[in-house]
Amino acid sequence: MNDVCNAPGLLPIETAIQNILGSITPVKDVETITIMQSVDRVLASDVKSTINVPAHNNSAMDGYALCISDKSLTYTQVGSVFAGQVFEETLTPGQCVRIMTGAAIAPGANGVVMQENASVDGDKITFTAQPELNENVRFAGEDIAIDDVILKAGDKLKAVDVGLLASLGIANIDVVRNLKIAVLSTGDELIEPGQPLMQGAIFESNRAVIISALQQKNIDVLDLGIIPDDKELITNAFLKANELADAVISSGGVSVGEADFTKEVLNEIGEIHFWKIAMKPGKPFAFGKLSNSYFFGLPGNPVSAAVTFNQLVEPALQKLSGLGEVNPKMRFNAVTTSVIKKRPGRADFQRGTATINEQGDLVVAPFNKQGSGVLSSLSKANCLIVVPAQSGNIEKGATVSIELL
Repeated sequence: MNDVCNAPGLLPIETAIQNILGSITPVKDVETITIMQSVDRVLASDVKSTINVPAHNNSAMDGYALCISDKSLTYTQVGSVFAGQVFEETLTPGQCVRIMTGAAIAPGANGVVMQENASVDGDKITFTAQPELNENVRFAGEDIAIDDVILKAGDKLKAVDVGLLASLGIANIDVVRNLKIAVLSTGDELIEPGQPLMQGAIFESNRAVIISALQQKNIDVLDLGIIPDDKELITNAFLKANELADAVISSGGVSVGEADFTKEVLNEIGEIHFWKIAMKPGKPFAFGKLSNSYFFGLPGNPVSAAVTFNQLVEPALQKLSGLGEVNPKMRFNAVTTSVIKKRPGRADFQRGTATINEQGDLVVAPFNKQGSGVLSSLSKANCLIVVPAQSGNIEKGATVSIELL
């Protein structure tokens, strides 16, 4: 059987990803924004705490803060303290105060007993067991101390991170500016949705997929539309994109041996590598550098364009955006519900539906139609079944790796 190592001219996908990531320098431009605008933005610098969290020793329970006495289980209540209040008198052994969760521990108190373990008789409070030192006390700086780095440069902020910043009194932060990506498609056969479908023409869909995916990532998109197979028009489009964007993504015109102006123009205005990747769908792919931007050339077939964007372009954009660590695609083991047909030689990303069966196991059903032009199958899929390059057919009931979409 042939495998990827014996397939002439095919570049392993892992090598392609390494080559791309090794060539990219992240964007360095910084802007200051409010924390309420910061979800999914990449931090440009470390964020340090200027306060302790908690700011003071406080109670973890509703109950009684007390100055522990070893001689008795009965204490005298001398006051109450609620969240946001401070009890200023210093407790002496045998005294306690009623306290609510989050309230500051009274001076002299060294433990808190929950109210369920106390009985009340006027100002006399009797506990069911001997209180323990520092029981149910949350100490100042226990969660975060002054000067702790709470978020690092290169972190992408989640909603809970915004809450964390707010809890520290931070209103504005420095982030890497949004990427600017130019998107275009080439081909005389392509027409925009909404136009009459002429004989021999097809509606262009790759830009719709790519632009939608980019917009979900807080990326500013420059849509250059459909460029006809005209060398001057293609040249002008790439020069404009190079001037205005951090990266250019095109679809079509990267197949080896294809009679197309795209490769000719790119070789003239940049340093571009045209690769045959050992992956299916999506063998033809181009990557390189223009004078001011990076270039990603996707195949023209819709599924091939979507899968190469997912596998090759997304990691590159993560690094370009300043993300501190490029996240590998998360994979899960699943059991196949039917045979997966495959020839050795290329890593295969087959469309499928993953579900949990009655036994609680993750199972995956591959689709019958796996053609690179069958975009409907990718729409219906909730995962990609990742079959290694050297693998052949996989039997029903075998364990495979999947990536959720």
